[in-house]
Amino acid sequence: MANAQRNKKYEVGAKCRLVGERVKNPRIAVLVFLILSIVFVIIGRIYFLQVGSFGYYRALAENQHSLFQKLIPERGEIYLKDREALYPVAVNKETKMAYAVPKEIENVAVVVDNLATILDLDRNELAEKLKNKEDMYEVLKHRLSEEELAKIKELKLKGVRLTNESFRYYPAGELASHVLGFVGWKDEEFGGRYGSELFFEKELRGEGGNLFQNKDASGRWITTGERDIAYARNGDSLVLSLDHIVQYETEKMLAAAVEKYQADRGTIIVMESATGKIISMASYPTFNPNEYAKVENMEAFRNLAVSDPYECGSVFKAITLAAAIDAGKIMPDTTYVDGGAVTEAGYTIRNSDLKANGKQTMTQVLEKSLNTGVIFAEKLMGNQTFGGYIKKFGFGELTGVDIFAEVPGNLSNLASYKRNIEFLTASFGQGITVTPLQLISAYNAIANKGVLLKPQIVDKVIHDDGSISEISVEEVRRVISEKSAFDTARMLRSVVTDGHGKQANVPGYLVGGKTGTAQVVGPSGGYEDGKNIGSFAGFAPVDNPKFTVLVRLDDPKTVEWAESSAAPTFGELMKFLLEYYRVEPTEKYTQADVDKFNQTHTLGSFFVKDEKTGESKVEGVNLNLEVNKKDGEKTKQR
Repeated sequence: MANAQRNKKYEVGAKCRLVGERVKNPRIAVLVFLILSIVFVIIGRIYFLQVGSFGYYRALAENQHSLFQKLIPERGEIYLKDREALYPVAVNKETKMAYAVPKEIENVAVVVDNLATILDLDRNELAEKLKNKEDMYEVLKHRLSEEELAKIKELKLKGVRLTNESFRYYPAGELASHVLGFVGWKDEEFGGRYGSELFFEKELRGEGGNLFQNKDASGRWITTGERDIAYARNGDSLVLSLDHIVQYETEKMLAAAVEKYQADRGTIIVMESATGKIISMASYPTFNPNEYAKVENMEAFRNLAVSDPYECGSVFKAITLAAAIDAGKIMPDTTYVDGGAVTEAGYTIRNSDLKANGKQTMTQVLEKSLNTGVIFAEKLMGNQTFGGYIKKFGFGELTGVDIFAEVPGNLSNLASYKRNIEFLTASFGQGITVTPLQLISAYNAIANKGVLLKPQIVDKVIHDDGSISEISVEEVRRVISEKSAFDTARMLRSVVTDGHGKQANVPGYLVGGKTGTAQVVGPSGGYEDGKNIGSFAGFAPVDNPKFTVLVRLDDPKTVEWAESSAAPTFGELMKFLLEYYRVEPTEKYTQADVDKFNQTHTLGSFFVKDEKTGESKVEGVNLNLEVNKKDGEKTKQR
């Protein structure tokens, strides 16, 4: 009976009741509910990823470059002064860049084939870039041409995109190129490679941002994880002390002087006397920083003003006499008897005119540029005192100017005070080397009442937040007394009125300065005949100096002495400066004086107008002029 009842429970009809009983079990019901819930979540997630978030994940690939841009700072720009405004000379210009999202590329071979042809890229390198299907960003090419841009747009390659980027552009071309320098790539790093672009790399570059994000075990970013981004700080912008118009005129006149006098090269510096600010600094030959890679003559990159020390010759005599006056050994009217030559340690040193001029004052020593006269003053001082003044004037050390590649010159010949001959030749600028910037700074110390100023090339810094840091005037030290500076300035005025510096004079103004026709040591170590460097350094007005100027022309071939090359170039530039800055004349002059000046100062005749651009050019100037260093003879210093 019991077995019959047990068998009845397992009949077909009973199966339904058994299932029903199982469903009513609470634990089983919960388990079924959980399984169904998980299934629905999975289905929903798949739908969300494939449909709802399609735009998100597409944007994720595109946004890699946007994020990249936020992490790279924008480079600061560089300006020159232009009256009350600013003149941009190094700016960031917008262009197009091509990049790839390898994850989206369906046929790598086709893309490689097209891009290698259009963008002129190496096929193997390109294929290597695009092979990783998990990669979401690869740069293809910077600064696309209009033709490349059009072809990429036409092909519409999947996974190949275009975006904006900036590149460094120098809108004024060659203007101030030696000061500005240029930027470029070195290995994998982009930045300043020369000039201010390199010297101020840290300030101009800014600070890059940082991205922190979780990664999985294989090192890949977890795209849905948290991100911590520190955005970039853009670089500072620089306002140089160079005046746009003055720099332009200085470069024009230098190029014209090189052409007129058939010089190998040259440099001119203009400094504001009261502040030490450099208003213009030009070297020739020059280059266009937009096309620096095309320059064949490497000498074109050389900033002669700071990187090319030379034996400056008789222009140094003003330094010697200023030191002797300050040391209390001479006065402007102190006399000596010129015998035409001085013998020391077996050497005979003669005057440039090879004459014995008899009784002469120290003022006449400068006017006639007498070697024997400055030797007389040096002997009164003694080697140690004279050597001390040379260093006080800033020779033999860096000026500290914020310009790339400055060198200190060479005073090694003066290491021993026992070597009299070295100090005697140094008194007229031989046997020691100085840079043009050191020389103009020393002259500016005389113009600035005896105080040496640090040369200044940066006027202000504009920070990323809009704040501005003004660069203040920096006094290095007092070199000579105010009275000594005044006496020396009067002597320099006499050089221009009664000596070899007449062509440096400007009608209506008190101009002072000194010539120097220097010899250069040749490859063999001796001075070469008939080859020289002509210099003129001075300032104006002498009683209240506004501008200190140095002109240097290497081996001018149409004239022999600096009084006929560097001096008139100085005069023409000084006239422009005084008129441009509206400095009132203090001396009487006539129209005849102006006419005479115009007849002897003819650099303007070498300017011609470009028919297409209307800009001034210098007729006949070869921008790729090869530099040929020339030397001269030891006794011909004037």
